[in-house]
Amino acid sequence: MVKKNKGAPGIDGITIEDFQTNLTEELAQLQQELRSWCYKPMPVKRVEIEKPTGGIRLLGIPTIRDRVVHATLKILIEPTLEQIFSDNSFGFRPKRNQRQAVEAAQKIVKTGKVYTVDIDLSKFFDRINHDRLISRLGIFIKDKRILRLIGNILRSGVMIDGLVSPTNEGSVQGSPLSPLLSNLVLDELDKELEKRDLEFCRFADDCNIFVKTRRSAQRVMQNISKFIENKLKLKVNTEKSKATHSRNVKFLGMTIINGTVAISRNAMKSAMTKVKLLIPRGTHLSWDDSIKRVNEWYMGWSGYYGMTQYPAQLRKIESHIRRRFRARIITQQKLRRNLYKCLTKRNIKRKTAARTAFSNNGKWAMSNSYAMHRAFNLHWFKSAGLKIRSDTKQKHWFNVNRWVYLP
Repeated sequence: MVKKNKGAPGIDGITIEDFQTNLTEELAQLQQELRSWCYKPMPVKRVEIEKPTGGIRLLGIPTIRDRVVHATLKILIEPTLEQIFSDNSFGFRPKRNQRQAVEAAQKIVKTGKVYTVDIDLSKFFDRINHDRLISRLGIFIKDKRILRLIGNILRSGVMIDGLVSPTNEGSVQGSPLSPLLSNLVLDELDKELEKRDLEFCRFADDCNIFVKTRRSAQRVMQNISKFIENKLKLKVNTEKSKATHSRNVKFLGMTIINGTVAISRNAMKSAMTKVKLLIPRGTHLSWDDSIKRVNEWYMGWSGYYGMTQYPAQLRKIESHIRRRFRARIITQQKLRRNLYKCLTKRNIKRKTAARTAFSNNGKWAMSNSYAMHRAFNLHWFKSAGLKIRSDTKQKHWFNVNRWVYLP
């Protein structure tokens, strides 16, 4: 598990490759330390990364040997905890994923519960209460040694700029064990929602509750927010939380509009920005390298967002990719007459090629011209190795001609 997840080295600087070099000895040493209670988890290395929506996310990088212990504990206790987790929880669980969560939310909305309570937890992983977590874990895990070990891991500290600070609350984002522990913390929320007979879908700390009216949504928002803050000792971000129609809510990058699934406006905007970064008009990369880089990103992106039931959204991204490449072709010609020759070689009529090449339009406008579309069409890009998905028939695409305009 640790090798599969890869990751950077912790504060000791030992990489996965270094650890594997003396794997037998390292594992034997770890086993001996755990048996004799000499094992002491090292502080995690603090790393800050920017969130796509703004702000900073604090990550912690445990050492490789500590990650091995975390992963082992996860394997030991996960089967027990899986038995008590809600069917409405989809995040970081075996055989469950984001697509299933979105499909479950869609199914609920189709029953008429079109108003959504979208509760955002402020710095959830950083605010997990250690005492409550260990206490709840003790209900299901009776081995005191495991509880003590997890408690030591939670309080192992964090190293920032060479100085170690204690961790009195929170669970490290970056530990193989943290997602499982976070699910246990929020399982109390799941149980409360089920007790109140509310329909919901939760993926990690992203939880949407569905009701039939706006008034019900506002009431649920108020009551559940009190439960989260008073009982779970967590903080609700009131600025980002909302009770509104499902079409105005983003859930795992998707939006449910009239019972159908669409890529959210923010996700589309981020994708367009990513395309611009991947295909600058001037670059030292060769065509093959540029296309390879775009393919790697787009196949991964569209592999997830392909769940949209509005294929026009994928066509929009693919069209933008081709236009960025056409703009790059124009830039590479440098002179207008070179562009004219390039177009005529691509079997564009001289008058049409001249009208485009010698126009007063800028490069971006020319990239969307009839001549450039004909010269460098979809077939040309396919032969150049560019991969597409929008013309692939998929069973969850109900209407291939349907367009969506998000608010």
